[in-house]
Order: sequence, then structure tokens, then C-alpha cells
Amino acid sequence: MKLNGLLLALFFVCGVAAAQTPSFEKGDKVINLGVGIGGNYYSGFTSGINRTPFLSASLDIGIVDGIGDKGSIGIGGIVGFSSVKWNDRDYGYKQSNILIGPRGTFHYPLVDKLDTYAGLTLGYHIVSYKYTGSFGNSGTFGTNVSAVYFSGFIGARYYFTDSFGIMLELGSGGLSLANFGVALKF
Repeated sequence: MKLNGLLLALFFVCGVAAAQTPSFEKGDKVINLGVGIGGNYYSGFTSGINRTPFLSASLDIGIVDGIGDKGSIGIGGIVGFSSVKWNDRDYGYKQSNILIGPRGTFHYPLVDKLDTYAGLTLGYHIVSYKYTGSFGNSGTFGTNVSAVYFSGFIGARYYFTDSFGIMLELGSGGLSLANFGVALKF
């Protein structure tokens, strides 16, 4: 009985997936404008903090389609920014994060008007720190740190029209756990 139920569910899922048309194809260009939530990159201080969420813009261009019947591959890039600032009477701290780099995506439609995808980002992460106050014998000091950034993510875009939708990406494709916003298709 379990096997029959499993086979019936499998046929249903395959039938639903087979009925879907690709929502991302070769030649499509999509710009995501997002705001990150969760996973604050810096959370060392607990009060008096001013944070800028991770703000990002990414581009996805369809370069290959027809993979696995309805799948497609996209390439593009991402640029993002976040910051945190903390001040007390005697001390202060400011950190800025910039992420820039290329990314690739694999799209496979599961539901009409929903562009589902997974991807990888290989970017450059620039972190700038500045401390102020009386830390021992020092006053104001700062440093910059840069490193290669590699991450994976999954995402979905739901289109209300042929060119406008909302998007959600989960994972570490940016400097947050989740990134949500709008998607503009050209």
C-alpha cells in the first residue's frame, strides 16, 4: 500500500512538473533588488547599535536552456552593502561590508509563474573596521580586510506580470540568511 501511494505521488509530481513552462530562458535578463534579513554579520554589541541591513542588487542573464527538458543556466553578478555602528560614552565601533562578484544559477520550473533556482557566488568581500575611544593607550584606529567569498544559495521568483515579481533567496548568497525583494525581468 505504501508503494502504491508513493508511486501515485511520484506520478502526480512528475505530471505537475511536466505541465510547467520555463519562467527563465536563454536571453532573459533579471535584476533582483533585495534586503537581507537574519544572520547579522556583526553582532558583538547588544545595545546602542545602528545597523544597515544587507542591501543588494544582482543580475541574472539566461545563457543556456533546454537542460533536463525545462532547466536553464544563468550567469551574472551581485553587489551588496551592509554596515553596523555602535557608540557609547567612551567607545565607538563602525564596520562596513561590501560584497561584489560573479554568480551562476541553475533554474528549473516547478510551478507556473515561479522561477526556482540554485546558485553559487564567487565574490570579493571587503570589510572595513574603525574603533574610537580610549582602548589602552590608543585612540582611533581602523583596518581593512578583504577576502575571496564563496557561497551557495537557493531562490525563487514569483512573477505577477511578465516583467515584475518578488524574489526570495536563502543561504549565504549575500551577507544575510535570507534576501527578499523585487525582481525585474527584461
